[in-house]
Amino acid sequence: MAPHIGRRLRKGAATTAVAAVVMAALTASQAPGFAGTAPDRHHDAAGETPTPPTEAPIDGGSDYHTDLPPLRKPGKPGASIDLPGLPDGVAAAEAGIPATVLDAYKKAEAALNESKPGCNLPWQLLAAIGKVESGQARGGRVDAEGTTFSPILGPVLNGNGFARITDTDGGAYDGDTTHDRAVGPMQFIPSTWATWGRDGNGDGERNPNNIYDAALAAGAYLCANGRDLSVKAHLDAAILGYNHSQEYLATVLSWFEYYKKGTHAVPDGTGVLPDPDKVGSGSGSGKDSGKGGKGDKNGKGDKGKDHSGSGSPTPLPDPTPGGGDSSTPETPTPGGDSSTPETPTPGGDSSTPETPAPTPSTVAKLETVGTTELTATAGTEFAARPRVRAETTDGKPVPGVFVRYEIRGETDARFPGGATRVTAITGSDGTATAPVLRAGETTGSFTVRATVVGRSVDAADFPATVKARPVPQADALARTDDKVLEAETGGSFADPVAVKATYKGKAAAGVAATATMITSDSAKADKPTQNDKGPYFKDAKGQPIRTLTALKTDADGQLILPKIYTDDQTGTFLLRLTTAGGATLTVELTVTQPAAQETTG
Repeated sequence: MAPHIGRRLRKGAATTAVAAVVMAALTASQAPGFAGTAPDRHHDAAGETPTPPTEAPIDGGSDYHTDLPPLRKPGKPGASIDLPGLPDGVAAAEAGIPATVLDAYKKAEAALNESKPGCNLPWQLLAAIGKVESGQARGGRVDAEGTTFSPILGPVLNGNGFARITDTDGGAYDGDTTHDRAVGPMQFIPSTWATWGRDGNGDGERNPNNIYDAALAAGAYLCANGRDLSVKAHLDAAILGYNHSQEYLATVLSWFEYYKKGTHAVPDGTGVLPDPDKVGSGSGSGKDSGKGGKGDKNGKGDKGKDHSGSGSPTPLPDPTPGGGDSSTPETPTPGGDSSTPETPTPGGDSSTPETPAPTPSTVAKLETVGTTELTATAGTEFAARPRVRAETTDGKPVPGVFVRYEIRGETDARFPGGATRVTAITGSDGTATAPVLRAGETTGSFTVRATVVGRSVDAADFPATVKARPVPQADALARTDDKVLEAETGGSFADPVAVKATYKGKAAAGVAATATMITSDSAKADKPTQNDKGPYFKDAKGQPIRTLTALKTDADGQLILPKIYTDDQTGTFLLRLTTAGGATLTVELTVTQPAAQETTG
């Protein structure tokens, strides 16, 4: 694939004028700590022009989310702009990153610090790109292994508003055999993934829909060409290599700065979703010269206006209860309040600005809480959920600890989404509870093991047992009518045999039954003998058969037998029905010769 295919067409974003001012202020001011580690390096590199990287762009010009981080009102009198702020609850929600996604970013940082120590890749940069590209894997909708529950696909890259990239993977990753589409939480186009794909979770696969794999691949891409991401020019070049758009660069940098101010982990699947009205989905007629059309949420361009954010401001929405989607672009303001935003700890304590490490070093042990032995019937949920408490050596609770629950042993019991491993976080009381566990059809014993992620702490085991479903039983069988069952030889019975099973006077549904043609002289025996002549059923091939198994009563306890045929034998024959639970019923079947036909002479 040629470098910078199509030079990503400019895509508009429904950003407000306030957002544009913020972005201009951020990129112009080189605020301390912004996009790097040392303020003096920022100033040294401020005048350098980023050099576009030589490798192909990752996402081929797919949609990206243009929501900006929550703003904080300037705390300094006489500030040049007075920016609106969101309620603390909303701002705190935006600072939350789903636990598995956050773990993937940090593991990628650690891996690259070892393999490329000169790159200085911060995990917050991966988080910023992940936020912009997929809203942190759609709010963390991933399984315990980090794979998205459903593929995350960008627009079809058919040249209509985006780069034109004909199919390179046979539809293997994006399901499209005509054109490519960006794939996964970090939005790789298949041809780029073929080069940069990585196995980040050690399962032997390179899957762009897996956040561990995608985060490591994105980090390797950003570190290419010997970049040092603590240098502003290198940082800008890396981001532009991901997507060659100044608007994209500014948006990623704003989230990068925001996440460096403080984040906290939230349970998977509960992350703040991007505002659908702020997803760049349209384009105009311009090229990469900076005059590309500004698309609105309906995909209509404004015929070549520059992306300067000159549109009309959008009113602030009412805050969403529970820290919902934050649609207002906000980011810390240069020259304003430079304090670290307060983010609540997993236990709900918002008094400390600093977020505890995912696995605090103070945790010394795990103690089981509540029920330790788990029991369920096949196909049902376990009534109790595994729960542990992380403690220090002197028994004090430790919040913010990542606890992994893993199903071990031969069983098809699973956590939600079919997962065999899930991660929970301890709250302020030090406890972490596993999701609801559901038993499969496999009976027997297994173990749910709780371990501390990243620490050598003794595991806590929960013995679990799946019991067989109760076998439906019947203690009585009776025919549903009193018709005489009679037929002629070489024919069949006109009326079917219909019975009803009951248990303690109530209809017995789902009861297994057997129907057998038996000999008269064995009717009183414990195990009657099957008859080899007289009435019979037919099997699937139309052959005579005199015993039927795998019969089962319906929801009303009723059972209607298949058609019964006759051979050339006459007489009274017996049909025996038995059910689980011991109910039996014997039915008489009479077979006669055909009536003599009258003749006329």
